[in-house]
Amino acid sequence: MISNENNYIRRLKNRKEDALLYILDNYLPLVKGTVYKVLGPVGDEGLIEECINDVFISVWNNASKFRGDDDTSFKKWLYVIAKFKAIDCYRSKMRNCEILLDFIEIPNNFSAEDDFIVMENQENLIKLINSMEPLDKDIFVMKFFLGYKSEDIALKLNVSKSSVDNRIYRGKRKLREKALNLNLEVV
Repeated sequence: MISNENNYIRRLKNRKEDALLYILDNYLPLVKGTVYKVLGPVGDEGLIEECINDVFISVWNNASKFRGDDDTSFKKWLYVIAKFKAIDCYRSKMRNCEILLDFIEIPNNFSAEDDFIVMENQENLIKLINSMEPLDKDIFVMKFFLGYKSEDIALKLNVSKSSVDNRIYRGKRKLREKALNLNLEVV
């Protein structure tokens, strides 16, 4: 028997490979669109492809947990899996992201000692940002390193714009306090 629109859910739960192939053929655009929406700005095609594969592996491994019985509920279930897998990949990427100091311009009139102090301050600032709560850290990276607007950040993280603005305000204040405790020069 081959999977079709009437039996693919039952066959997937029974671990029939043709059901997974049917899902791949019919729902790949949904999964790709969902993953690209979250990971597209990262610009890592390998990460995006890996995430899409992880979504289908997760569907295969967790098919028995699906409680619906129709196409609409399956689409919703698949969308949620894709969205959260993409968010997990994004967070993992941001956690492992190294910020290159080459992007920060240093005026030519600085001495070697001044250059060293600026680099040390930048490293301390990166450590301070990494010590923030995960959501606040994501917001700061997206706002100040990736150049996102508050509205875009709110959409990506599924929070309100005012929440993003408040977290930025509070985060700057906390960073300023921590920087003063470390005797960093605050601009």
